[in-house]
Amino acid sequence: MTDVPTPADGAATPEMQGFFFPRTATGQSSLIPSPPWSYSGDLLTVEYRTDPARVAELLPAPLTLADEDPGAVALIWADWQSCSASREELLDPVRSQYKECFVVVRCSFEGRTYSRCVYIWVDKDFAIARGIHQGYPKKLGSMWQTRPMAFPHASPTLGPGGVFGATLAAGDRRVADAVLTITGESDTNGFVNGHPMAHHRVYPDIAGHGDAYAELIESGGAEFEGGQSWQGDVELNLYDSPTEELSRLSVDEVIGGYYRQVGVVWDGGRTLARLSTD
Repeated sequence: MTDVPTPADGAATPEMQGFFFPRTATGQSSLIPSPPWSYSGDLLTVEYRTDPARVAELLPAPLTLADEDPGAVALIWADWQSCSASREELLDPVRSQYKECFVVVRCSFEGRTYSRCVYIWVDKDFAIARGIHQGYPKKLGSMWQTRPMAFPHASPTLGPGGVFGATLAAGDRRVADAVLTITGESDTNGFVNGHPMAHHRVYPDIAGHGDAYAELIESGGAEFEGGQSWQGDVELNLYDSPTEELSRLSVDEVIGGYYRQVGVVWDGGRTLARLSTD
């Protein structure tokens, strides 16, 4: 067994720095910086209805089904560029650019309707770390979506007639894909993901005795800007996988498809309920 070095007599123990692991004497290695975090990106959203019982399976206590349209689901692809308050990540793009695909339902807590992310896949480790802090159940995946560009030579028009594709894979298997054909402008980007988020932040006990820490939190954007929302006809396919359960939220009826470019700032949330048992 290797002895752990200790400070020499009279020497101060280094104070660890960094918002997240790994914490070091300088904090330079921390996987993510402290909030606020800013995001700019393109969202392709497909909303549909499924069996409300399948949604209820994904709502741990004390959450319950939303009173209105309890089986509504939003499947959202996002192509993001993100940064901390220093904006230094924007000059080192590997630290700022990532893609994700997430599944949102609605729920109720103490008479108020919330949105809740029940599944989400990302392609960067720093996005997973932010998810741990925010209560998003992030996993690694492979997401791709058609990008709008200023010139149409290899890009669809961000307007009527524009056709956009999106794919999601995880564990080497296709999980979902969609094709959106824009038909016109929209006053909304959908309704499922339009409320503050209600998420569980959970840390299992190291000895296997349940959760050492658990809380229900509320969070949302501290700032938001959005471009023109576009709506259209959409085709959506979900596929079975040995490691994913998205297909349990089967498509009973497509509500609509949307495309929008947005900017968001996230800067913390608040505790709704402490759930840990001592």
